[in-house]
Amino acid sequence: MFNTKLYFLIILLLLPLSSSSSSSSIDGLSKILDTHKPSSLSQESAAKGLLKRLLLTHVSSFEFKIISKDVCGGKSCFWVTNYENPSNGSPEIVVQGTTAVEIASGLHWYLKYLCGAHVSWDKTGGVQLASIPPPGSLPHVKKEGIMIKRPVPWNYYQNVVTSSYSYVWWDWERWEKEIDWMALQGINLPLAFTGQESIWQKVFMDFNISAQDLNNFFGGPAFLAWARMGNLHAWGGPLSQNWLDQQLALQKQILARMVELGMTPVLPSFSGNVPVALRNVFPSANITRLGDWNTVNANPRWCCTYLLDPSDPLFIQIGEAFVKKQIEVYGHVTDIYSCDTFNENTPPTSDPAYISNLGSAVFEAMSKANKNAVWLMQGWLFYTDSSFWKPPQMKALLHSVPFGKMIVLDLFADVKPVWESSSQFYDTPYVWCMLHNFGGNIEMYGVLDTLASGPIVARVSKNSTMVGVGMCMEGIEHNPVVYELMPEMAFRKDEVNVEYWLNVYSHRRYGKTVKQAEAAWDILHQTIYNCTDGIADHNTDYIVKFPDWDPYSDTYSSFSRQNNKKSLSTMHRNRRFVLSEVKSTLPQPHMWYSNSDSVKALKLLIEAGEDLAGSLTYRYDLVDLTRQVLSKFANQVYLDALIAFQHKDVVALKSHSQKFEQLIIDIDQLLAADDNFLLGTWLESAKKLALTPQEKRQYEWNARTQITMWYDVTKTNQSQLHDYANKMWSGLLVDYYLPRASMYFNRMSKSLTENTTFEIVEWRKEWISYSNKWQQDTKLYPVKAQGDALAISTSLFQKYFG
Repeated sequence: MFNTKLYFLIILLLLPLSSSSSSSSIDGLSKILDTHKPSSLSQESAAKGLLKRLLLTHVSSFEFKIISKDVCGGKSCFWVTNYENPSNGSPEIVVQGTTAVEIASGLHWYLKYLCGAHVSWDKTGGVQLASIPPPGSLPHVKKEGIMIKRPVPWNYYQNVVTSSYSYVWWDWERWEKEIDWMALQGINLPLAFTGQESIWQKVFMDFNISAQDLNNFFGGPAFLAWARMGNLHAWGGPLSQNWLDQQLALQKQILARMVELGMTPVLPSFSGNVPVALRNVFPSANITRLGDWNTVNANPRWCCTYLLDPSDPLFIQIGEAFVKKQIEVYGHVTDIYSCDTFNENTPPTSDPAYISNLGSAVFEAMSKANKNAVWLMQGWLFYTDSSFWKPPQMKALLHSVPFGKMIVLDLFADVKPVWESSSQFYDTPYVWCMLHNFGGNIEMYGVLDTLASGPIVARVSKNSTMVGVGMCMEGIEHNPVVYELMPEMAFRKDEVNVEYWLNVYSHRRYGKTVKQAEAAWDILHQTIYNCTDGIADHNTDYIVKFPDWDPYSDTYSSFSRQNNKKSLSTMHRNRRFVLSEVKSTLPQPHMWYSNSDSVKALKLLIEAGEDLAGSLTYRYDLVDLTRQVLSKFANQVYLDALIAFQHKDVVALKSHSQKFEQLIIDIDQLLAADDNFLLGTWLESAKKLALTPQEKRQYEWNARTQITMWYDVTKTNQSQLHDYANKMWSGLLVDYYLPRASMYFNRMSKSLTENTTFEIVEWRKEWISYSNKWQQDTKLYPVKAQGDALAISTSLFQKYFG
């Protein structure tokens, strides 16, 4: 007999969940998370502490108060008002917020839009607070005040690899500044991954795994992110007990401050990645070995990690133990846990049942330890391995947990949004994220118009399940304009007029209105910060990622023969057409705008120096733009050298190769004139954490290796990840990138003068040997700037473009 009730129940379950269902689920989660918040007095005190660190002179000018969400219609909000009946020495402005983060956000909004101030990372120029009037003279807000409600609950921050590319060598002093910056930007859902190896050590030892066994499991300090994800093991290690203890103590400070400010930290959880020694302790456990991840020859010393199958009862035991241990050590600071299954590793089977069981096991391990646990997952795998993650596989994973118990990060929504093609992640709550940066590369790049509209479009779309915005860059401390606009979108209910916003930004960043600076930013908005080609932006300019390429390549030879009747000047003018139309094995740097436009912007910014020479924010922008313009110009010079080689023109080859090498030297001198572009800072911060000479050498090797070869090599094969984390830093250019280019060009010249083939393998041997020595070297590099940045930039502009 046909069961009508059952039929309609099945139909109901198959229908998409409404956005109101998503909203009510998230509202319930928010209420639970609010129970972990400290008292109003504690949060007000934490916000006051932030104000003291930011603007000590104005501590008495502001009054802070925590208010209920009821005041804001049930939303998180801040409310800036004038102090009633102010007297001499009394507060002038009252900032109220539902948490200390909202108070800090309100303070920042007031300082930005009422006082014309600017706050960025120290390494991108720092703060501009000179425009803030003295105490007693602060500008009033309108009578009813400024109330801004969050249109979505969360503002997420970090990528799982940011901890390695940017935070790895930080001490508490640097972390305190970062958490202050986060609060001012309104970030209330930050990843908190520091120190987890210490927790894992405690957990695995309870499962009879020795500390010695873990030496082959943990990666070195600069490679921990990938060891955590099961991409590699042991590379750069082992970790000393000093490191483990140090990082655990640091994590406790980080979490304490995040919680004081009303943030919800996101802690790690168990994805199945285990040390090989677990097989010996539990021989019947279902443990498989994963495939290779980017080693040269599938070297088992570093690759092919071990995965405990989620169907094995031991999976849930270990996962539960890990979450419980974190609660024991840190206290109950959160209900949200991050777990990324198969990050850049493909599952052993595409069977939806297997994938669903895996997801259920991950969540069960969390929820057994914390009944209110919510799984936060990066959606990176759905983009990078889209051929595997078809709708059945995606649904199997996303629906493997109860609705509302998983939040997905649409990691690359600024360029390749997954929410559009997956029916809002098949009705799963998600965060619209900007990825923006890879490897911590230093490159001016952005999609400002998309940032100003994308989150709004997603939030108001039909059946939207969007619950936040986020920044998921692999590395930080670059492109301050991008990291000013993106966090603002957590408070914007309407799209932003970027042209107008940039005019205000320019004034705030430099502390005054300078027409040439405004005009420069107008050009930058339309060019460097308006990438629309949909390509993930890595800095692959030829200076920092010199091609491992044989100039006698058949493909490139055919390109030369095809154009052998053209003059070099004609080929130079048509280069963009030729390289895009003629298939070539030569790697091509990402170029999404005309460099001639950025040269015009640079000319204007140099002219602005007459009014802005003393500004640190201006100096940073000037050095950064000059570096970018010259680096892109160097790409053209490199191609000129290749064309000369193809035409067997020894004189032209010498001229162009010398010009390329001189550009490296000149850019290095430019970067040396700003404290924020120095190799020495990175290396010294690594060594500063060491407590023994052995640790000092190990940490410096980790620091040098990550930004150069990254991973393993052979005598004739560079790492597959070489230059992935390249940096435009003074010291690195002249001592690493310059020798590499010189070795290559010398062999090209020898090939022409002696009429022999270009020995690509011999160049690789020479270069890899040099790199190995440089990675192991201990040469000291400056940590203080030398030279006049404006004078150097002006001189270089005249030299190359005058």
